[in-house]
Amino acid sequence: MMRFVLTFVLILWAGLAAATPYPAYETLGVNDFANVLAPAQSDALDAKLSELREKTGIEFTVLTLPTRSDYDPAPSLESFATRLFNGWGIGNAERNDGILLMVLVQDREVRIELGSGYSPEYDIPAQDIIRTVILPAFRDGDLPTGILAGSDEIITRIADRWAQGLPPQPSPDRAEGVLDKILRYAVFVVFGLAAAVILLGRRLRGRFTRCPNCGRRGLDVTREISTQATRKTTGQGVWIRRCPHCGWTGRESFTIPTRGRSSGGSFGGGHSSGGGASGRW
Repeated sequence: MMRFVLTFVLILWAGLAAATPYPAYETLGVNDFANVLAPAQSDALDAKLSELREKTGIEFTVLTLPTRSDYDPAPSLESFATRLFNGWGIGNAERNDGILLMVLVQDREVRIELGSGYSPEYDIPAQDIIRTVILPAFRDGDLPTGILAGSDEIITRIADRWAQGLPPQPSPDRAEGVLDKILRYAVFVVFGLAAAVILLGRRLRGRFTRCPNCGRRGLDVTREISTQATRKTTGQGVWIRRCPHCGWTGRESFTIPTRGRSSGGSFGGGHSSGGGASGRW
């Protein structure tokens, strides 16, 4: 029975390890991979996002996915969004002013991820937009309206004001905004602990594997990157397994997926530190 359980765990882990960390983007505007928007709606929203880029230089992209479970697991919605944001490089690399609106249809999750150039005060209108504009429409089953109306609010209350050097407009419910801010920092703490557990888990995976040379359990597993991935080329790395008992060493190469590709240009290399807001319906 124990052997069956260990075999199942290793097969599951191998499947997760083979997953890509996030999808590659196709455009700088709307990446509707869950097919939520009608073509006319997608084109109209893409035109607004393009106008925002031309007017302010701010890269705001909208992404819909069926689920994040198709990709390399992350401890939370927030960590998945931050990893994707930084992998795509949304926003100007010096200003870090990118914006991501991500909707996960099957997971019933939505996230507004902000570049690290935005002060924490901008998290408050981001949360208010999710709570008062996006989620009510989503709960009524109208995802397109939530996305379109939410994007308009993000442009007006966050992007345009930041571009003008203005602070965000205060939310109608200040008390709830402060509470949301406190909860966000609590999420960061939980995320940090979860990330540490996952990293430790990768090393513990080898503890359940027998050495092919001496047959004893307890392999040390490490990973080395030989070539970093870019937006145009894949990277290369190797998993190294070493037996501390007999000294046997095994090496297994793996490919790192491209960081993202686009038929309409590339993002500016922006970065996020996890700012923004999340919601579930």
